[in-house]
Amino acid sequence: MKKKISFAGIDSLSILGPNDDNIKLLESKFPVKIVVRGTDVMLDGDASEVTRLSDILQDMVVTVNQKGFVNSDDVNVLVNLGPTEPGDPLHTNGDKPVILFTHKGAVKPRTPGQLRYHQLVQENDIVFAIGPAGTGKTYQAVASAVASLKNREVQRIIITRPAVEAGERLGFLPGDLKEKVDPYLTPLYDALNEMLPADKLKSFLDQRVIEVAPLAYMRGRTLHNAFMILDEAQNCTRMQMKMFLTRLGVTSKAIVTGDITQIDLPRDELSGLIDASRVLRTVDGIAFVYFHEEDVVRHKLVKDIIKAYSNGDKE
Repeated sequence: MKKKISFAGIDSLSILGPNDDNIKLLESKFPVKIVVRGTDVMLDGDASEVTRLSDILQDMVVTVNQKGFVNSDDVNVLVNLGPTEPGDPLHTNGDKPVILFTHKGAVKPRTPGQLRYHQLVQENDIVFAIGPAGTGKTYQAVASAVASLKNREVQRIIITRPAVEAGERLGFLPGDLKEKVDPYLTPLYDALNEMLPADKLKSFLDQRVIEVAPLAYMRGRTLHNAFMILDEAQNCTRMQMKMFLTRLGVTSKAIVTGDITQIDLPRDELSGLIDASRVLRTVDGIAFVYFHEEDVVRHKLVKDIIKAYSNGDKE
């Protein structure tokens, strides 16, 4: 099988590497003949190997667009990500969607539900992602936000969640307000640390390009040209949900994530996430994606645990 890939409009050196080092590395990994002619790369070999190598070269283009260059470490990461089979729902026209290329590798949808999630975020200004733990709702939302920031589609990222205790009484916490609420925001910082190098993340946080804050901080604000994420939204009240969604300014986007099986609100308090899924279902520009246990990408036991609890609730 022969295939030509064009890098027109991109500095070929940033793809090929100094002295074509990136291409030489790929030649050592794949039994495919690679010929470079200007901005075109010609591939010749077994069809499956050519398809796989073509995917990697396309991922290298995404990497260059997002970080300005691609080096041998990046190439090794892409090679080790593993192929997507033609029958896989994520395989579309030979190309795999990359949400974000980070210093730790590429972030891509790994299940049909995650692929649908990614597509809806591209097509809508507000997306609700609802489903059990471990389905990548928050992680993928943060990746989408950082990608939008890197691509200059937005100027800032606002990530928030309600400070509701998950079944434990933590009591009085010492320190200032930030120190009191930071324990609730730890999962969000964990995701950001996966997406950005420590020095870059610190700079963004210091300059308030990225803001991680409790939901109460959103009141009274209008956020233009921003990517907003509301995490653990099942623990929002109806009024808190309305307050968050109406912060949306011009050219802004929002993702709302939550698990309606893990509501920590008082029994007589209606979850704003459940209410929103009913009230906003038919509003244009707002989309809902629902995850299930088959979308869990954590330890294999997590999927079984979720299924067991779900069956137990039906008994």
